[in-house]
Amino acid sequence: MSRFSLAIKSFLALLTSGKLPDEVVAALGLTRRIVTPPPASAASKPEPSKPAPAAVNTVPGEGALTLLGVLQREARLVDFLMEDIAPYSDEQVGAAVRSIHENSRRALERMFDLAPVVDGVEGTVTNLASAGVKPGDQARVKLLGKVPADGKVESGVLQHRGWLVKKAELPVAGAAEKARIVAPAEIEVE
Repeated sequence: MSRFSLAIKSFLALLTSGKLPDEVVAALGLTRRIVTPPPASAASKPEPSKPAPAAVNTVPGEGALTLLGVLQREARLVDFLMEDIAPYSDEQVGAAVRSIHENSRRALERMFDLAPVVDGVEGTVTNLASAGVKPGDQARVKLLGKVPADGKVESGVLQHRGWLVKKAELPVAGAAEKARIVAPAEIEVE
């Protein structure tokens, strides 16, 4: 699955259901955390020395809506993507993309701790074991080209380092209706 299709599939799934599809989880090498309530006997007040748990988005898709809202507020990403750019020259689009790219990147860096799956130089031969990739780990590495039928490969040319999320800290949006408003309408009163 290409990076673009992973991103689109993830975004749409988070927007609609609030969770990543299993195939995206596998492709990114993530694990699902299953949260179970404590047994009834363990239900007691939290210890005073422990900090209160962080607020959690409870509305399905609220996290995706929050992320979309941040990218709109800080980079005007939704405005750009919803604009018909066909009438503009490549130079005009390129000039607009610079600030959108810079502001989107800053927002992502603030909310996510991203790291390469394989920390190597693209275009160079990479030994999978040395890169920390277990044989057959299809979630972390997508093998391309002349892959043997058994899938056992020791090395290959790194085409893309991949990305993994080490930590995510989305701001809590609050009420569900507020989260659905990605950007409020602006009306100037004269």
